[in-house]
This record gives sequence, C-alpha cells and structure tokens, in this order.
Amino acid sequence: MIPRDLLLVAFSLLIWGVGEGMFTYFQPIYLQQWGANPVTIGLILGAMGISMTVAQAPAGYLSDRVGPRPVMWASWVFALAATILMAAATSLSMFVIGLLCYGLTSFVIAPMNAYLIRVRGNWSVERALTLPSALFNLGMVIGPILGGFIAEGSGIRRIYFFSAILFLISTVMIFFIRQAPADEHHETAALRPNLLCNSRYLGLLGLIMLTTFSLYLPQPLTPNFLQNEVGLPLHAIGQLGAIGSLGNALIGLGLGHLSAPIGFLTGTALMGVFSFLMWQGQSVTAFAIGYFFVGGFRLTRAMGLAYARYFIRSTETGLAFGLIETANGMAVILAPILAGRLYEADPRSVYLASLILILVLIGINSAIRVRRASQPAFPSNRV
Repeated sequence: MIPRDLLLVAFSLLIWGVGEGMFTYFQPIYLQQWGANPVTIGLILGAMGISMTVAQAPAGYLSDRVGPRPVMWASWVFALAATILMAAATSLSMFVIGLLCYGLTSFVIAPMNAYLIRVRGNWSVERALTLPSALFNLGMVIGPILGGFIAEGSGIRRIYFFSAILFLISTVMIFFIRQAPADEHHETAALRPNLLCNSRYLGLLGLIMLTTFSLYLPQPLTPNFLQNEVGLPLHAIGQLGAIGSLGNALIGLGLGHLSAPIGFLTGTALMGVFSFLMWQGQSVTAFAIGYFFVGGFRLTRAMGLAYARYFIRSTETGLAFGLIETANGMAVILAPILAGRLYEADPRSVYLASLILILVLIGINSAIRVRRASQPAFPSNRV
C-alpha cells in the first residue's frame, strides 16, 4: 500500500505535470516568437539553469534544519506566482524574469526527495523516488497534447493561464501533507566521512554532473529542430512531447525497482537511443520512438539520488541531495549554451555530440562499477 503522504505528493505532482507539460515543450518556440535566435535561446535557457542551481544546496541544508515540508510549501507558492507572471508578460524581458523565477523554484527537488524518503514507510528508496516522478510524467503525457491544441487555437501565451489554474489545485493539495518523521535507518556513522570529505560521494557527484550534461545536451533545442528542420506543426511536436512523458512514466514505473547503480546506467543508455534516433531519424515514427526513451533522463536523475544514499549519513540527506541538484543545475546551465553553438553550425551535430559523450560515460561508469565491486562497501542505506 502506498503511504498516505507519498501518495499526496505524487498526485500533486501528477496535476503539476499536466500544467508544466502544457508549456515546457513549447518554451523554446515561444522564445523564438519573441525574436530570440538559437544562441539567445541557449543563453536564456542557460540562465534558467543558473536560477535552478543557486538555491539547491541552501535549500537542502535548510531542509535538514527545519524539515522539508515548509521548503516544499514555499516552492509551490512561488512557482504559481512565477507562472502567473509568465502568463501576464507583454515583453521578452518580462517573460524571461518569470521564467527565471520559475526555474528558481526547482530548489524544491532536494527537500522533496528528502521528504519522500522520510515518508516512504517500508518502500525502498529507489521506488519512493521513482513513483512520484513517474506520476509527474504521466501528467506530462496529457499536458503537451492539450498545450499543442491550445497553442494552435489561441497562441502559446494562453497555455500559461491554464497552467496557472492547475498549479493552484496542486498547491492546495500539497498543503495537506503532514510533518515528515525522522529518517530512521541503521548506519555506522564512523564508516561514513563528513559529506565534503567523502571521496565516494564526491566522485559520484562528478559523474552525475557529467552524465546530466551529456543527457541534457540534445534536449533544449529539439522542439526548434522538429519545427525548423523537420517541418512538424505545433500539435505534432506536442504529441511527441506527450510520448516523451509517457516514456518517462512507464520507464520510471517499470524500472524503478532496479538497484540504483544499474538504474543509473540503464537510464544513460536509453538516452543514447534518443540521441541516435534524433541524429539519424528520417520519419516521425523514428522521432516518436526516440522521444519515448527520453524517460531515461528522469530515471538517471532519480537513480543518481538513490545511488548517493549508499554513501552518506541520514542527517546529511538534504544537503547531499542539494549538492547533487546544484551539479545537475550547472550541467543544465552549460549544455544549452553548447547546444546553441552546435545547432547554428549543424542542427544534427547536437545529437552526435551527445551520443559520443554518452558512450564514453557508459564506459567510465562500467569501469567504476568493476573497480568498486572489489572494494569494501559502506553499510547499506537502502533500508
């Protein structure tokens, strides 16, 4: 049986996923409509990455001190306000301010994941982290389809008004979650160094950052690629986005039982399939299959957090997750900038570059797993 508070968070994310999915896949196109070129779009998305990064570690640290619930509440309310600002924007600069404020609210990720671990009951860490993510992406299956039809009928701007209504419902729901209990599990603290002196954790942190960079590189300008190079209409791009969200949901639900190291590697490989099909694909069917495997990105991120739990103290969970999201945010800052440069030179080169990086990382990850298999392990944090 799903624990009550985990279920509340999951359904709140389901509704939020519908709202966010309505505009996420059209955001680069909307920026283009405001007059931004590919390089400018890449810079704006890179700036959004900065806004997504700066508060991650502080929010995780605050979560360890005051509990994750108040931080989650603040994020939900602030994100709702940012969406209203984007909907009301009458200029590119005003819209970008709203976009950056919305990105800032991603500081919720570390506190929310710490909360999910605390309220998971007898569920494994991997399952507790992947199920809410899967429901969020299930909501995003519906969102891009609705967003595509709204965009073609009333313009992309109208999408943000509908999203704000859904976000309000999600916000009301999240205020019903209860205070999280202490995170109780058996560990030998002496065998786990302080976080910033923990070489295993820091090594994993670097691997996660490089992996996120490689997996995110082909994503930001794919809607522009599909519209400008392939010639797909907005509603078709929305449908591909829905397929991507369906892949996120099904891959999360189907592979969430994997151990964190295997799940991390599997998600990376699935994103390699996406990059290959976008690079070599010549039909909508190929692009649709590729979009389905975008689910590997979410799986990898969730498994990266679960992986980190193998090496950290429970009292440092929020900060550890915050540092991971900071590393992810730095990757999200840099990847769109490089993607914009590559796209201007050759739109398909973005996918080739990503594929090469992914293959290299799979080799590195496999080598690390072989090396660690011969080393003594810390006592497990999975229970």
